[in-house]
Amino acid sequence: MVHADRPRRIGMIVPSSNTCLEPMSYRVLGARKDATVHSARIPVTRIALDAGSDRQFDVAGMRSAAELLASAAVDVIAWNGTSGSWLGPDHDRAIAAEITAATGIPATTSTLAYLDAFAQFGTGSIGLFTPYTPDVNLQVIERYAEAGIHTCGHRALGLSDNESFARVDPAELVPGSLELAAGRPDAIVYLCTNLYGAAVAAEIEESTGVPVLDSVAVTLWRCLQLVGPPLLDPRWGRLLA
Repeated sequence: MVHADRPRRIGMIVPSSNTCLEPMSYRVLGARKDATVHSARIPVTRIALDAGSDRQFDVAGMRSAAELLASAAVDVIAWNGTSGSWLGPDHDRAIAAEITAATGIPATTSTLAYLDAFAQFGTGSIGLFTPYTPDVNLQVIERYAEAGIHTCGHRALGLSDNESFARVDPAELVPGSLELAAGRPDAIVYLCTNLYGAAVAAEIEESTGVPVLDSVAVTLWRCLQLVGPPLLDPRWGRLLA
């Protein structure tokens, strides 16, 4: 239940090695006083296509983290990681359903937030940019295709250590983003909540005319949408404003 007499509390389940999404979420919120972010962490250190990596995203671990967040009387809970992009949206739908069943609190995930954004903004094609290895990208492309989203082109930085993703200088994203924009997708997607894609969103949009959807901004947008008007600054992605 959203309480009108206090700021909306956004609960986020955070990968343990993520150092981007919390500070970036507060940057996106800016000076607004009507929402706060509260985090619980689960062990996530590596992104790959194998059973060991997949086990990091077990539903039971998400439920335990959500129950801790519920004790802070948060108004919405998000699994703020993009694993559903390669494990498939149904995996994340099960996470969201389990969180709500256990806590009574509305829930979403980064992957589900993207799908909601694609539907709302009429996004049928994307340029995909990730810090992941190319095989993970290809799995994401396949899952997106199953959801009706065509990937015009993709870039992968070739990293698998989750902590390292946040050490990528945002300027490193610009050349590949310009190349992706040349394919005229409906949007460029920075897929990873530990990547500072939002920091270059305005630059890429201004220089190419192609909208940018960043994982941190999209997840925050969807959480705010579930508890009240998003009202994001357009510099984090004009579609979310």
